[in-house]
Parts: sequence; structure tokens; C-alpha cells
Amino acid sequence: MSRAEQPSRRTVLAAAVAAAVAGGSAPAATAADATDTAAAESAPARTVDHHSWTTYADWRAGSAKGTRAVAGLRPGVAVGTPLGTVDYTDPHTKTTATWEYATWTSPVRTLAVPSTEVIASWNASTPAGTWLQVELKGTYSDGTDTPWYVMGRWASGDQDIKRTSVDDQTDGRSTVWTDTFAIDDASTGLRLASCRLRLTLYRRPGTKLTPTVWRLGVMGSDVPDRFTVPASVPGLAQELTVPRYSQEIHLGQYPEYDSGGEAWCSPTSSQMIVEYWGGRLTAEQLAWVDPSYADPQVCHAARHTYDHQYAGCGNWPFNAAYAATFKDLQGVVTRLRSLTDLETLIAAGIPAITSQSFLKEELTGAGYGTSGHLMTVIGFTAEGDVIANDPFSADDTAVRRVYRRREFENIWLRTKRYNASGKVASGTGGVCYLYFPARPTARQCKALTAVGVPV
Repeated sequence: MSRAEQPSRRTVLAAAVAAAVAGGSAPAATAADATDTAAAESAPARTVDHHSWTTYADWRAGSAKGTRAVAGLRPGVAVGTPLGTVDYTDPHTKTTATWEYATWTSPVRTLAVPSTEVIASWNASTPAGTWLQVELKGTYSDGTDTPWYVMGRWASGDQDIKRTSVDDQTDGRSTVWTDTFAIDDASTGLRLASCRLRLTLYRRPGTKLTPTVWRLGVMGSDVPDRFTVPASVPGLAQELTVPRYSQEIHLGQYPEYDSGGEAWCSPTSSQMIVEYWGGRLTAEQLAWVDPSYADPQVCHAARHTYDHQYAGCGNWPFNAAYAATFKDLQGVVTRLRSLTDLETLIAAGIPAITSQSFLKEELTGAGYGTSGHLMTVIGFTAEGDVIANDPFSADDTAVRRVYRRREFENIWLRTKRYNASGKVASGTGGVCYLYFPARPTARQCKALTAVGVPV
């Protein structure tokens, strides 16, 4: 049985949420600004609230304990005077080391959409000998509070700590499933009304190096429970030139990073868009890869998105953080409302990585079914069908696919579906990764704002 057919921790997350929910470097754009405005006005009501801290004023507004705000073209937060030291035992290596640490806590964010799910994402630099932890604490709609939940322990490399999510976090009302906070039983009406994020920045004692966080985001959502979604009207015919990489040519490679093939859809998709924006890896960075392997940069992406607790490369925030390690790139995890949102982004030269689950017969031309798969949307045909770089392809030349608009939109945006056994399973409700320049053009800013990701 292929991995795509097997239950996974991502499937467990999606099933739990679905059961609980009640009831300038981009190619030139061809669509007019007026089309963007009309699309935004006709889009479905927003069920997602995305907010990010990115400016010097943002970093100054948080509660700093041992951290300092960093000014400049890319403002951030870094270690100033550490609070002290702490021992951390890596659960994956059993190694204990001592680290200096400092913290930054965001102001309370009142969620514009009282939420059943919340996902954090971040963009940062972690030189060797440094790493960071992201935590979330929220207030429920009944006025009570959650505990502090760990949303990720992260470093761009894997020599100091093993990048990891944290299992078994719950207070009996909400649970963290790998990278997603979820209300346990949304049918009660309970929602998360507000939240704060806390960064803890770590470095080896005595060093002057520091992690620097440039972007810290939180996405709250309450997507309606649905097997089908309203159809959008085609509004754009355009295709972006995005590199094409197959995950399947890596089948069996690097078992320590989940053995390639079906397991690598997320990092393969991430690498395609990283390179679209000009991100390149050096020969030195790729020297560890077996020289007989094609597309070694995909192996690199898998290693550097791998979550040692999840035991896979599909941690959503880890992929966004990986993209942002490339010069002048940033990445977020969010949800979109329709293919109209994707058209708005494509018109501004911004491709997107979408997450979906489907049976083989639900997506004509795919040739497979999956309980969870990532692919890159790069454009739309004159008929409005979706042009995707689908890494689940035999080789790089077969990656470009055209999928029927109505089928694609439904499998991506729905929250409930029937699996191969006829049982009710779940969908991601429009989850996507967006990677874009650190200093986007005015048109890109407008498009991102229109889809709910202001920059």
C-alpha cells in the first residue's frame, strides 16, 4: 500500500477537526487592477484571520525579556542580554546541552474570526549554535485560557538540535496536532477568541551569534463544515514559469528523512517555488547529497524541512520557514477562500502551494488518490482550469498538469469527504503556503492583502 493511501498524523489531525466542526522579480502580469478589485468584492465571506508581526514598531510593541528589536531593511527580534541559561535534552538524540535564552511575547491578538484552528508560522535566521521555540497561548470564547502550547522547536540546520514538533499537548478542550492548534469539540460553540505568541531564542553560552526572527504569523480560521464548495467563475488565463521537480524520482532515498517518493511532496513543492524566486543552493550546501541522485536540491529541502517528531517533511510551518532561509524570501501558512484568490495571486506573479485529499476518480488526470498531498498552482488555462506542477509524477518532464477547475476547487477547499472505504474523512479547507519576496512590489502587496495576507 502506498503512503498516499495510508493513515498519517496529518490525516488524524484533519479527521479530528472535521468531526468537531459544527454545521518585482515575478513575470509580468496581464490582468488589470480592476479585475483584482472585482474579484475581491465578489469573494466569499472571510473565514480566516491572518496576522503577522514584521515591522520595527511590531517588535518594539512586544514584551521583551532579554531580546532586542533590530532595525533596518528587514526588521526583526534577536537576543540582547540573555536572561540566563537552561538545559535542553533533545528528545531525538538524548543529548543534553546548556543554552542561553531570551524571550519575546507578542501583544494579544484578538482574532477577527473566532477560531476552531490556529497555525503559527515564522521566518528566521538561526546561525550554527542557535535555535528557537514558538509557543501559543490563547483565550477561549468563554473567557478561560489555554496553557502555553509549543508550536515548534526549529533551526534551519540539524547539527545543534533536531527540528521538532511536540506531541501530547492538550488541556481537554484543545489539542496541538503537530503544527495545528485545534478545538477538540467545536460543536459546543467553543472557539479561540484571542491569542499571543511567544518566541524563545537560544544560543550557546559565550557566543555573540543570535537567532533573528523577521516574521511571526498567526492564522486563525473557522471554515464551515462542507463536502462541496461554491463554484467560482474563471477570471484569468496566465501561466507562471516555475521549475518542475518530481518527488517520485527520489523514492527510497534517505530513509532518515522519510525515504522520498510520496513522502516528499511538500519539500519538492517548496523547492520549486524557492527556485522560481531565484533561490539557489551552492555546491557546498549540496555536497552531502549522493552525487548519483538527480535534483539534489530536493533532497536538501527534505532534510531541512524534516520534523523529527512527525517523522516526515510535511510540517506546514517548517516548510514556510525553510523557504525564508533563502535570501530576500518570506513564507507564510494560511487558508484561501476560492480559486479567485489564487487567480489574484497568479496575476501578481505569485504561485501557491495547496494541500488537498481526494480519491483517484475525484481529480481527472491525476492517476492516484491521496489522504494528503501538496502541489504547486502556477496558472490557469483560458477555460479557467488549474495548471499545477504536481510533484507526484514519474519524472520532471511529467510534472506540469492541467486539472479541471471544479474538481480541483472542491478537493482543495472542502473540509469533509468520503475515503476509499466509504467513511467520512476530511479535507484541509483551503490550506496553502505562500512564498514571496521580502520586499514585494506594490502589485504583489495589493494581491497578498486582497487574499488576507497583508505585508
